[in-house]
Amino acid sequence: MNVFKVMVERKSIRKFEKREVDDKLIGVILYMATMAPSAGNTQEWNFIVVKEEEIKKKLAKAALDQDFIVEAPVVIVVCADLEKISLRYGKRGELLYSIQDTALAIQNILLSAHALGLGSCFVGAFDEERVKSILELPDNLRPLAIIPIGYPAEQPEKPRRINFENLTWLNKYGRKLELALAIQPGEVKVDYPKPIGNIIESAIKKSKKVKKERLTFEEFLKRLAK
Repeated sequence: MNVFKVMVERKSIRKFEKREVDDKLIGVILYMATMAPSAGNTQEWNFIVVKEEEIKKKLAKAALDQDFIVEAPVVIVVCADLEKISLRYGKRGELLYSIQDTALAIQNILLSAHALGLGSCFVGAFDEERVKSILELPDNLRPLAIIPIGYPAEQPEKPRRINFENLTWLNKYGRKLELALAIQPGEVKVDYPKPIGNIIESAIKKSKKVKKERLTFEEFLKRLAK
């Protein structure tokens, strides 16, 4: 699946089919998580894969009673090794880089799950001390996310996104950055520039109409330019 398509189509899933997830798929997801960048290539992330029902129930309780966690056949708890990152970067590593690095790995998990036909959700609201106790984590590991994974039993609407043009500035704050892809005369009926976001959404929709079509990366980029 094309990386742009995965990023545009991924949604948070909170209802799962009662179907097991093959361990090979979990292996792919975890492998892709470790492909994320990290400060100084420290790779201070740790992953706890939870399948046991009772542990999932305890995690759901610790996560402010978010019971959909129990429905997922697999739950991955992503942790940061604070000792490992602080040895190299001190307090900044412990307080900032640990969060940045694990967040990058978490995004890889979410995108990989979707690319494999699975659903997932980033759960960040939970009692850290309870989670540490449930999973018997050592003092140096801080749990930063609970990610339930399984086959989606729902297709929720994707929440609307703020246009990046409304959040982006040129050179200094307050000077708006405006990007548009100019349309060549004769290609379409309109002759005004279209916002890049609109073009990407349009390209994704076109690719969805032909389900059997397999585009190379270069072909997809060419389509974005149309």
